[in-house]
Amino acid sequence: MSKIAPCLWFNTQAEEAANFYVSLLPDSRILKVQRNVGDSPGGKDGTVLVVDFTIAGQEFMALNGGMDMEYTHAVSFKIDCEDQAEADRLWDKLLEGGGKPEQCGWLKDRYGVSWQIVPKAMLQMLADPDRAKAQRAMQAMLKMVKIDVAAVQAAFDGKAA
Repeated sequence: MSKIAPCLWFNTQAEEAANFYVSLLPDSRILKVQRNVGDSPGGKDGTVLVVDFTIAGQEFMALNGGMDMEYTHAVSFKIDCEDQAEADRLWDKLLEGGGKPEQCGWLKDRYGVSWQIVPKAMLQMLADPDRAKAQRAMQAMLKMVKIDVAAVQAAFDGKAA
């Protein structure tokens, strides 16, 4: 068990959101659902107050706080993707139901939570010791919404249009 776990605030959608998030990656599951004992700002007696869950082994808590709170880019969750196929699958899944794509591999899901969908190959290119290649890859990535590894690779190789 991790000593630190992010807490995600929801109005009333904590259980719905936790179930959605655990569907995204292996080694993800609901750990515990805690219900209100008596009425609280988070809901009536017996309704869900807190959901403890893991996504890819990382523990989280979802809290029904009883009012909408807006998430910002000050905190986001990065998913390192093995390849373009995994990046595409997660991108599409996180956008389902009202998510919004943003710049440079970022998106907000239907709950307003910010995610970074990052193919590992892109990170390797950006960290390459050949700074000219890395800079070309960075410039290509900065023009993208969803990361296209092949286009970043072409820029890295000096073959981009």
